[in-house]
Amino acid sequence: MKYNRWDDSKVDTNLFLQLQDLTTILSDNQDLKFEYKYGSFIDLIDDEVTGSHFWDVNNQTIKESGYKTDVFLRSIGTLQHSHVPTLKGFLENNVESSLPKFTIQFMTLLEDLRLEEIITKVRPGTKKDFSVRRNYLKHHFQTELTANVTRSNRLDELFCLIYLLLQADSPDPVFPRANEQQLNSLEELKPLLYSSFEAKSTADSIRIAEQVAVQLGEQYRDMTHDYFTFPISQIEKYERNTLFDELTRTDDLANEDIEDVDDENNEYIDEQFSSWHRENQNSDRKQTFLQFDLEVGTKTNIMGGGTRETEDADQAMGTIQGASGQSEKNDYSELESLEKQAGTKGKQTTESAYGEENKDAVAIDKRATAPSWDDEQAYQETVHSIETYKRKLATTIEKTLEHKKNEPRRDLLFGRLSHNLLPVVIDENPRVFYKKNQESKNIDAVFTLLVDCSASMHNKMDETKRGIVLFHEALKQLRIPHSIVGFWEDANDAKDTYQPNYFHRIHSYTDSVYQNDGAKIMQLEPEEDNRDGFSIRVMTKELAARREKNKFLLVFSDGEPAAWNYDQNGIVDTNLAVSEARKKGIDVIGMFLADGGIDEREDETMKNIYGKERLMIPSVSELPEHVAPLLKRLLLRVV
Repeated sequence: MKYNRWDDSKVDTNLFLQLQDLTTILSDNQDLKFEYKYGSFIDLIDDEVTGSHFWDVNNQTIKESGYKTDVFLRSIGTLQHSHVPTLKGFLENNVESSLPKFTIQFMTLLEDLRLEEIITKVRPGTKKDFSVRRNYLKHHFQTELTANVTRSNRLDELFCLIYLLLQADSPDPVFPRANEQQLNSLEELKPLLYSSFEAKSTADSIRIAEQVAVQLGEQYRDMTHDYFTFPISQIEKYERNTLFDELTRTDDLANEDIEDVDDENNEYIDEQFSSWHRENQNSDRKQTFLQFDLEVGTKTNIMGGGTRETEDADQAMGTIQGASGQSEKNDYSELESLEKQAGTKGKQTTESAYGEENKDAVAIDKRATAPSWDDEQAYQETVHSIETYKRKLATTIEKTLEHKKNEPRRDLLFGRLSHNLLPVVIDENPRVFYKKNQESKNIDAVFTLLVDCSASMHNKMDETKRGIVLFHEALKQLRIPHSIVGFWEDANDAKDTYQPNYFHRIHSYTDSVYQNDGAKIMQLEPEEDNRDGFSIRVMTKELAARREKNKFLLVFSDGEPAAWNYDQNGIVDTNLAVSEARKKGIDVIGMFLADGGIDEREDETMKNIYGKERLMIPSVSELPEHVAPLLKRLLLRVV
């Protein structure tokens, strides 16, 4: 998890991805994104469905059910069953209300209860989550009731009583802590409140809310607190009856030209073309058709043999896009136009190969310079301090990883007799012997050490460099190729359409084994921001091209991605990048080298990104004993 630096809230990666999937599937709209906000609403202008931070609680069951029901209410309920013009008129009239805050929240409560009933009937599987939501809200409003009684927030107190009454398990619940005035008001309102159970439309919810507000207007001042958020954001920009109509609407023609047609000189042929076979007969199947969306054109009065009733805003059921070009040969099996079409489509997409969040990120390589005298001195001191740990780590890796196997040698003058004896007959000096494959001195593995060089690593960089030196020396001793790369994003040059990400190339796979310039590691320094998901994908692409059997990506980081427009979604994007790498057979391990201690927040952050494959190490002296069991567990999965 990651604490949002502004509101100190947590982002649960797995839950966020689940909520995102629910949003797109239930709304049937891939453009809608889920976001955490202060309140639950749907916004088709900015393409988002939000879940309220109210559900960010320690109890995981309540948290998941709370956020899920927010998505249910907006992606199913508000999207399809709330009447937008009625809600717009309500907001316009509510400006003149004496209790505007109360009226909006009460109407939202009634509408959510109406939508909940619809959703649970259509999707019975949601009942469990709504039950958890209902129980937690009842507990919350009971607590708020006590607080409002103490603070003399009279209308807030009555609002809590109204909620508890509507959600009560018995017909006449008792509220011993409430004030007598609010209890009397509640008793007077009961006929109106109970009528909400019969509400069939948005207009019914609004009517009840306005009648209650009028009845209370002379007795109370408006509410102090916010308990519910109006369910539709930027509602003034919508024109259709429902939000679902807004999603599926099409624009009218840009012109109204009508072609004049001479009916007498037109030839009309009424002929039916059909294709039928008993094997595909299906009287119940749905018929399909193609419809083209034209924005500019001329209307005609030419009619076919039959008509299909429609309207100007009828939804397009199919979109056809083609491409043509001069064929280089007469062999049409090459399908050049289709290949060109696929290429054209690929260029038109806006999704980046490195993830949607990184479509404007640009990779910039920075080569390490020759180490200075100070770098050499600092490196030698570090090597001396980790010498004992280097031998332990090298032994662990060597015992855990398999050695490479040399290919069998054939056509020898001595060795094992081959099954192929033909050369004895046809060759003057036959070579019919071979030797079995032998174990190489080299280990069949490759490593990439990816180092977070963001500003937040300032107090951890010295320990991190010691850990990198330890791995470098151990891997070099075992002659295992590895690369060492530092990464960061330039915050000063970053903007909406361009985010420069630097990759400080300390060692490549080739020079890491054969050159004695480990002192380059000392050039790693904390810089600016970090876009972890993008950097992991870049390194994944390089590792995927290697031929070694075992591929490891070790990410030395504090686990807190933070870059341009990458705050909340950075954790999720990094988690996705890790999952994508593991699907390609690359073992990604989050390495956290602390400067003396690890708190719960740091552990939760790394866990949420890397799962079980993470090392939380208070000091570099403990690195070998942490690495050994992890490497063994990983290799059990891949050997």
